[in-house]
Amino acid sequence: MKLEQCKEKIKNFCHRVGKRNFIIFGAVLLIAAAVTVNVVIFAKADDDGYDYDQSAGMSADGTADTGSNANTEASVDSYFSGVQVSRQRTRDEAIEVLQSVVDNASSTETAKNEALAEINKLATIMATEANIETLIVAKGFEECVAVISGEDASIVVKSDGLNAAQIAQINEIVYSEAGIRPVNITIIER
Repeated sequence: MKLEQCKEKIKNFCHRVGKRNFIIFGAVLLIAAAVTVNVVIFAKADDDGYDYDQSAGMSADGTADTGSNANTEASVDSYFSGVQVSRQRTRDEAIEVLQSVVDNASSTETAKNEALAEINKLATIMATEANIETLIVAKGFEECVAVISGEDASIVVKSDGLNAAQIAQINEIVYSEAGIRPVNITIIER
């Protein structure tokens, strides 16, 4: 008897919500997954919370590779521009999908409000990341990419070696701009 009542309640709920809203919810989940995959691909975490790319500028035996500085520098520069372009493309696609929900006359008010809230959230994250990048570059780093994902942040900086003071500066900037605690900040050196 209870099983039949549960089935009936689920059926009524699905009927009230509608297929369109389930599709919209699925699209929002796919967008969130795409942003998360982008963060995972471009930011690896170490056990200590900091992940430094040891391969850049190193030869196979672990010694400094001085023969290809121009190639290494060019690949680092292309890395930063590539990450920024990829991040912007992913977010533009997400905003486009959300905007189509807002513009769709058959979307419910709830779906439109959720899509607008998600667009606003993405805009806030983008502005915060831009502020973090600007402030880190102002501290003397040549290049920086900041990626915020929920309560975590990944910061990729162009550097030949970070010292404790530089790590503290980066953590302070991220905390002051985004409110993310240093334990949730991953700093990656390129």
